[in-house]
Amino acid sequence: MQLLQLLISGIAQGCIYGLIALGFVLIYKATETVSFAQGDLMMVGAFGGMLAMTLMGFPFWLAVPAAIIGMGLFGVVVERLVIRPILGQPAFSIVMLTIGVGYVLRGLITMIPNIGTDTHTLDVPYAGQVLSMGGLVVSAEQIVVILATAILCGGLFALFKYTKLGIAMQAASQNQLAAYYMGIPVQRINGLVWGLAAAVAAIAGLLLAPITFVHANMGFIGLKAFPAAVVGGFGSLPGAIVGGLVIGIVEAVAGFYLPEGFKDIAPYIVVLLMLVLKPNGLFGEKLRKKV
Repeated sequence: MQLLQLLISGIAQGCIYGLIALGFVLIYKATETVSFAQGDLMMVGAFGGMLAMTLMGFPFWLAVPAAIIGMGLFGVVVERLVIRPILGQPAFSIVMLTIGVGYVLRGLITMIPNIGTDTHTLDVPYAGQVLSMGGLVVSAEQIVVILATAILCGGLFALFKYTKLGIAMQAASQNQLAAYYMGIPVQRINGLVWGLAAAVAAIAGLLLAPITFVHANMGFIGLKAFPAAVVGGFGSLPGAIVGGLVIGIVEAVAGFYLPEGFKDIAPYIVVLLMLVLKPNGLFGEKLRKKV
């Protein structure tokens, strides 16, 4: 029973990792670069939901979609004003730029008086509720995280499988030049992908906030989500979720059965093993380059 309890806890945490890793993969597939601002976008999304409820007086059911839509629009703006002008430059430049974007977002949040430097709670209707089944106790927060992740994954699958926009995103991610010649507005698609990644990050932040509170440094969880993307395979959206679940479960089990400190390094040990045994990840494609 204790192991099952740990598995549920690990799956819930792994869903958060997986959602952030989805942002990594979406942006990588669209622009072949890595955005290390995903964790901080998640943090801003959580603050957005919290401020919508506390300062604007929005009810929970309205604050959540407002924060998600707002972050989606913010992601589009960031891509248009910050990322697009340097596309075509070495990938290292874009990576460093996204790290800078993350630091700027964190700094701007901490500059807000009485808000950015404090720790806040996100008041959700299901806070504190638990479901007991025999000796198994599952919190409502964990159930909501798992269900929301499943629903979001289903929505993304439908988007990429059955809509013209999703098919255009897939085409642009596979070959931007060919997609452009086929009449697909590649630049606009890239902006939408960044917006979608930011919206997904906001969802992760709103799901995580009731569990770990809202604070300026909560974006550092992105450092755990990056291994999830590597484990799942950087080119695979399902792999991001599976990689997140793997990291979450390993972290939960290591934290209980192994000495203190192993919980923090366990995800990176898994990444090292994956890079040795299966460098392309669980669902990654094998790519060869002729020289």
